[in-house]
Amino acid sequence: MAVGWGEYLNIFFDTVFGFSLPDSIAGPPGDGGTINLPAVFIVLAIMTLLVYGVRESARANSIMVLVKIAALLMFIVLGVGAFTSDNFTPFYGGEKEGFGGVVTAASIIFFAYIGFDAISTSGEETKNPGRDLPIAILVSLGVATVLYIIVAIVAVGALPSDQLAKSDAPLAAALRDGAGIEWGASLIAIGALVSITSVVLTIMYGQTRIFFAMCRDGLAPRRLAKVHPRYQTPVLITVGFGIFIACIAAVVPLAEIVVLVNIGTLFAFLICNIAVVVLRRTRPDLERGFRVPLVPFFPIIGAVLCIYLMLDLPGTTWWRFLIWLAIGVVIYFVYGRKHSRLQQGEVVAGEAEMK
Repeated sequence: MAVGWGEYLNIFFDTVFGFSLPDSIAGPPGDGGTINLPAVFIVLAIMTLLVYGVRESARANSIMVLVKIAALLMFIVLGVGAFTSDNFTPFYGGEKEGFGGVVTAASIIFFAYIGFDAISTSGEETKNPGRDLPIAILVSLGVATVLYIIVAIVAVGALPSDQLAKSDAPLAAALRDGAGIEWGASLIAIGALVSITSVVLTIMYGQTRIFFAMCRDGLAPRRLAKVHPRYQTPVLITVGFGIFIACIAAVVPLAEIVVLVNIGTLFAFLICNIAVVVLRRTRPDLERGFRVPLVPFFPIIGAVLCIYLMLDLPGTTWWRFLIWLAIGVVIYFVYGRKHSRLQQGEVVAGEAEMK
């Protein structure tokens, strides 16, 4: 998302001010540049905001969400005026036609769902997680799905899909080239910057909390889970992840990042679905904030769909993923398993508070 933010920043400069950043500082080596400075900037800026506190981050995110929803609604209103049903014929068009093309697109764009997963990692910082988290996940998923569908229909209706595919900013292109509204394209570029910023914030927040729980349990060094006395945030973890992510965003091309993120996310969702079924049988007495309905049917459906999408990803993605997975397994058995407090039968602070 940070790499994509850098691309939209260039588009914003081009549409509003008529200039672009030099390729040498606006893209990684694989994309004709030397370093992606915009991506580094947004990661470090979000890292700083997360260090200062959850309340401040939540306020900033709420404002950004309102801005990006307003931008999408504006796109729908402006774009529908240029709508033509001829752009939907043939419905399964493109280089890879048919349902297989839809599956390929779904497996590549699946990273967009990471934000919903991040909601579940905020349980300890939520007043009533048993009530609030299911509502937050389902309502946000429903709203986002409806917006995704409507925006996609309006975009294709305003500009043929083959022309949208050639643009790095398809929504801006739909308004500029399809509807002939130049100022609308500029506003969409601004909305995209705000939108992607909020996504970077959400994903980084979720990842730091996952690693915080791992460190507190002992799967990773516990000293990293130290909370800052003033800001009440895991500063060491947040800064460490910020620097690590910034380094990757600076030098790795977007296409390579996307496929790696997708297979990792799909595998994590697969494990979560399986874990729900396993824990229902092995730990039926475990206190739960809320329960997934119709187990094991929903988890089985989720696991099968994850595998289905994973199988459509390219082979190079698989062997890279397996290397990273092997490294993780080695770390777990060499360090994590021996130091895990849950593995040794201890009660972790978060679990004690939950009980």
